[in-house]
Amino acid sequence: MGSKEEVVMERVGSEGEGSEIRSPESNSSDGGGGGGRSAFEYFGWVYHLGVNSIGHEYCHLRFLFLRGNYVAMYKRDPHENPGIKPIRKGVINHTLVVEEVGRRHVNNGDLYVLRFYNRLDKAKKGEIACASPGEARKWIEAFEQAKQQAEYDLLRGSGCQSLNTNSELNLDGHRPRVRRYAQGLGKLIKIGKGPETLLRKASDLGSFGRVNSYDEGDTGDAFDAHEWRCVRTFNGIRVFEDVSKSKGAKGILVKSVGVVEANLDTVFEVLMSLDRHKRYEWDMLTGDLELVEAIDGHYDVVYGTYDPKYLTWWNSKKDFVFSRQWFRGQDGAYSILQRPVVLKKQPQRSGYQHIKMNPSIWEIRRLSTSGSSTSKCLVTQMLEINSSFWDKWKRRRSSNFERTISFALLCQVAGLREYFGANPSLTSDSPTTIVHAKVSDPSGTHVELEDPDSKDEFYDAIADGDSLDDEDSDDDAELPKAGKVKLKNVSWAITALALKRSKGLPESSELNTNFPAITFDPSQFHGSLRQGKGESDTNCWSSPGGQGFMIRGKTYFKDYSKIAGGDPLLKLIAVDWFRSDDTIHNVGSHPKCLVQSDAGKKLPFILIINLQIPAKPNYSLALYYAADRPVNKESLLGRFVDGTDVFRDARFKLIPSIIEGYWMVKRAVGTRACLLGKAVTCNYIRKDNFLEIDVDIGSSSVAKSIISLVLGYVTGIVVDLAILVEAQEERELPEYILGTVRLSRVRLDSAVPL
Repeated sequence: MGSKEEVVMERVGSEGEGSEIRSPESNSSDGGGGGGRSAFEYFGWVYHLGVNSIGHEYCHLRFLFLRGNYVAMYKRDPHENPGIKPIRKGVINHTLVVEEVGRRHVNNGDLYVLRFYNRLDKAKKGEIACASPGEARKWIEAFEQAKQQAEYDLLRGSGCQSLNTNSELNLDGHRPRVRRYAQGLGKLIKIGKGPETLLRKASDLGSFGRVNSYDEGDTGDAFDAHEWRCVRTFNGIRVFEDVSKSKGAKGILVKSVGVVEANLDTVFEVLMSLDRHKRYEWDMLTGDLELVEAIDGHYDVVYGTYDPKYLTWWNSKKDFVFSRQWFRGQDGAYSILQRPVVLKKQPQRSGYQHIKMNPSIWEIRRLSTSGSSTSKCLVTQMLEINSSFWDKWKRRRSSNFERTISFALLCQVAGLREYFGANPSLTSDSPTTIVHAKVSDPSGTHVELEDPDSKDEFYDAIADGDSLDDEDSDDDAELPKAGKVKLKNVSWAITALALKRSKGLPESSELNTNFPAITFDPSQFHGSLRQGKGESDTNCWSSPGGQGFMIRGKTYFKDYSKIAGGDPLLKLIAVDWFRSDDTIHNVGSHPKCLVQSDAGKKLPFILIINLQIPAKPNYSLALYYAADRPVNKESLLGRFVDGTDVFRDARFKLIPSIIEGYWMVKRAVGTRACLLGKAVTCNYIRKDNFLEIDVDIGSSSVAKSIISLVLGYVTGIVVDLAILVEAQEERELPEYILGTVRLSRVRLDSAVPL
């Protein structure tokens, strides 16, 4: 093993410290934050990324400890080093935003980066990273739980500390201590000279602490336009053909589907790996893969080769360049989009013929493993092939199909399955526990918790901005001690609702029926995007019913059954399509907005959904939904309209469904519901008779990547959207659809300046 400096500062290659969470344990001595809820704590190894005062990028291995909404960072594991002081500490504010940046190549290896910033002050930001995407997801869930703790404290009036942004843990600040710059610079020179020796200790988080941790299967929340028929099986792999003849595909869509006994995060890492030695063990076709350009953490360009001599009688080596875009849904499923690209400076290799690869998508979804200790996932590879070739094969049933490139691609799923079957160490989690979570017994146990003597909020505590001598001094900081905790294990986002119901308040409808319903006059409301007159109309909007969307039924929390949606509660009265050099905020307060018109001011309630689309220029799609009665204050909608931002983030849900469009865009967008408040930054503006939700799509690199793909095909896309407030308690079931919209082949140049 190399020196201490080399080990700590050198970035892990394909291996690194992993993370795990233990099953909930009774631990009444460990405090949560602020009281009122069962105690919990997360801890484990992460990588702290940043730039110091002389511009050097660093990557420190750090032990992160999270208890309640308090966090501390150590150089060593405090469990193995009793009495050690954290080098940084702080609190988690409810305004914390955690963004999954994606993969980043650091010191000859890949890390999965999380960026933190304050919703109210984006200058306060910083980054940590994990060795695998699964571990990154676990930390996201942990910080989300800490945010909910901060919100609960705020609701109870005990969260004054959280309101002070000067107490946040800052990932990008400076540690208040005297530094020995000369000695630190000497260490800086020595960085990276030794071999990488850190070993990865991977493990499984389990289901504790996850929001919606159950497995909903492979079904979406909107009806899929594809209709798949199994046309062949080989090596236990099923091959399907899309027989729906859906528009947008240039050829025939086929897919191979198989069950792989491995964790979906591990399968994803194997698919994304450029290591040819690993790939040779499961991929019979692909040769070398080289990274050409890393565009962002979810998008790169790769040069590849293959030699089909095992498939054909002639020896014609091929090479190709393709882009990879990958996304992870809120259910944990992965999608990897692979498309051919053309570069100005095309890589060339002697003896190879340049070709265009088949557009394809990998999808990896977790399978339920109740009663089994083995992780399983469903792996699908979908690709587009020439229709004449496919039809010819189906007519003749010729065995020549087994000697084609398409067949070799479809066989990759079988190769993956056998690869994991032959490497059992990859299919099971390491017994070494690096990240844990603890929860105290929620059945009335009281734990003492003392407010921390900390002036740093989360952003201040994890930054190492100008540290040149980071390894030989510790700050005198400690985690808070325990305090009183008393609350059953319920969702923190609905704590306010639980308190109201404890007073015996009755259930009521979403709109106040004590007021007479008003009649809308459509001629009084106009937006910049016109309403369509028929299905073939273009550059327009319409308002479909909710029958094409699946929502949570009355027995959802017992059997996870979903039902077709009904008519929307709110009426879509207009749509605006804006463009601007700057991001458009607060549309409802603009003097020219229909909300400010005489007719708009007479409406009982208006919901404005402002989808802020990053591009050059920026676009905004503003949807205006109106109610014919005032909103019932005690209803779920009423608590959403007048609730806190954390409550809204936990409930604001959107279901997309592309009715017509290129098949790859359909798969990228998907048909599964998305909690927008968890995926992107949403800003809520409650004024007069309206609530505006500004959805910053550019705040997420994943969402930004998907929307850039959609914009490339937007003039050929017909998309339906449904807006909901998610039901998270049995009393709130069944769900209902707030509003819907259909956007038909919208042109970018039709957007008007605001």
